[in-house]
Amino acid sequence: MTEITMYCTAFCPYCVRAEMLLKSKGVEVTEKIFVDNTTGGFQTLAELTGRRTVPQIFIGERHIGGFDDLAALDASGGLDPLLAED
Repeated sequence: MTEITMYCTAFCPYCVRAEMLLKSKGVEVTEKIFVDNTTGGFQTLAELTGRRTVPQIFIGERHIGGFDDLAALDASGGLDPLLAED
């Protein structure tokens, strides 16, 4: 099963939408990291991804980006193959 990590905040509608899209594909987020509840969470996120917005989604080791990036990847047909990788 592909590991899916999502950096998020407690109240983020785009995080909810990203999780719903992944669930519609039959997969669950493996790990949620709440950057708003972690000391230096946003700084760590910026260092890791170059972005300070949530969600930031990783499928395996690959950084997908935010919800818009995830939706665009799905629309282009690129999401399903990533989710099928072991």
